[in-house]
Amino acid sequence: MMKLRCKKLFRSNSKVVASSNATAVTGSDAKLGGEIKWELRPGGMLVQKRECAENDGDSIITLRVSTVTQCHHISIQPTSSFGELKMILAMVTGLEPKEQRLLYKGKEREDCEYLHMVGVKDKDKVLLFEDPAIKERKQATSGHVQVIGSTYHTICV
Repeated sequence: MMKLRCKKLFRSNSKVVASSNATAVTGSDAKLGGEIKWELRPGGMLVQKRECAENDGDSIITLRVSTVTQCHHISIQPTSSFGELKMILAMVTGLEPKEQRLLYKGKEREDCEYLHMVGVKDKDKVLLFEDPAIKERKQATSGHVQVIGSTYHTICV
């Protein structure tokens, strides 16, 4: 039987130094003076403690919503959906939510998608367009109606 040697494919550049109060400082954080705090999850896994765990429910983000001619600053909770954002924009722009198309990072977003799940952060830009199909229907119905003849014919089926 042949025995294979295990090779290390990468090196870790950060060194972990234990401090006295059960926190550790990495090489990059040591320069900034920051400490990493650890927490023990219910399953027994030791993980890095989240920084903003206390403020998740209360936080408000500001979005820059750009249309073709205007820019609006909208304050909304990050756990809201794009459908809720459309309702707020309906009050600001006058476009109904079904007439709006929202693009974030080059992709059109559905009403059921949540802002925080897609990766929307504070001061991000969202593009707002009017749906072209509805825009054409509006133009067709708002156009002048011409009456070709003055005689009316009844059709019985």
